[in-house]
Amino acid sequence: PLPFKCHKTAGHIMKHSNEFAPDLLQVHHIPRSMNDRVALRVVKTMRFFADKFFANRYGHRAVVLETVAAVPGMVGGLLQHLRAIRHIRDDQGWIKELIEEADNERMHLMTFIQIAQPSRFERTLIMVAQAVFYNLYFFLYLLAPKTAHRVVGYLEEEAVISYSHYLEEIDAGRVENVAAPQIAINYWKLPSDARLRDVVVVVRADEAHHRDTNHHFANQIAKGVHS
Repeated sequence: PLPFKCHKTAGHIMKHSNEFAPDLLQVHHIPRSMNDRVALRVVKTMRFFADKFFANRYGHRAVVLETVAAVPGMVGGLLQHLRAIRHIRDDQGWIKELIEEADNERMHLMTFIQIAQPSRFERTLIMVAQAVFYNLYFFLYLLAPKTAHRVVGYLEEEAVISYSHYLEEIDAGRVENVAAPQIAINYWKLPSDARLRDVVVVVRADEAHHRDTNHHFANQIAKGVHS
């Protein structure tokens, strides 16, 4: 059984306090193997280029980030589904969790597209990023599922950091705290007068959940509990 609550519930609970517990922000999985170190280095390299390209345009960064983030759950869910029926065994809740993760990340993307209003060039970048990442991640998961989950865990660690910086910019007045899109209000059941800050808080809670889930999955595979 999975020791986590569903994504929407996690985000919905966090919005009531309007903040994030400090211990949840500082979670980091220390690499314990060469594959872990490679996964972390790959993610840090991706973060470097994202920082250079987007700088402080956090809304646009979120659009591209969520485009990539929406891929792993669907790929993992598909391959876990095929593996479960191939070996005629129970999936231990992994398929549902991964598909829900993909859907949750898709809703993040739909929300930030309305906030950032990406240009035609950025929309092209979204398509290219998705096409490249999907194929790379598909074969990574097929050949090394533990490393694939570890990559996502580290990606989500960086996502939590990025959304924390986004909140700092909003609180400092450097990013306008605009009204939350209706799609976000409906999905997270936010108040009708919710603002951008409320959206970033619940999205960050979702990302922390995905971070912990994927590190947990990688650990389970490493222990031979699920393969």
